[in-house]
Amino acid sequence: QVQLVESGGGLVQPGGSLRLSCAASGFSLGNYAIGWFRQAPGKDREGVSCINNSGGSTTYADSVKGRFTISRDNAKNTVFLQMNSLKPGDTAVYYCARSDYFSCAGTTTYGMKYWGKGALVTVSS
Repeated sequence: QVQLVESGGGLVQPGGSLRLSCAASGFSLGNYAIGWFRQAPGKDREGVSCINNSGGSTTYADSVKGRFTISRDNAKNTVFLQMNSLKPGDTAVYYCARSDYFSCAGTTTYGMKYWGKGALVTVSS
């Protein structure tokens, strides 16, 4: 059974950092691309970042480029999203998702078949 579980969310002040983790089980992580998405209250879901199966290729939304870093440890079945210089506009529920493919289709939901339940990130003073 494919499962993705996000952790690491919480409340942080503007300018602060958080690292989200996406723990995968029920499949071989090294065979699939993983994406991070977010949905703020009252807004549509937005693609944040994606990493291909090997970790050799990454892509980011313009809104987070230079501030967020995606990485993966296939041996530990975990994908990470390091978020620095956080802004109130980054407040959202963050989801990780598994693609059916090795590679990413940018930060779109194309191919993303399995989703975690999300982790809330609140950026506020």
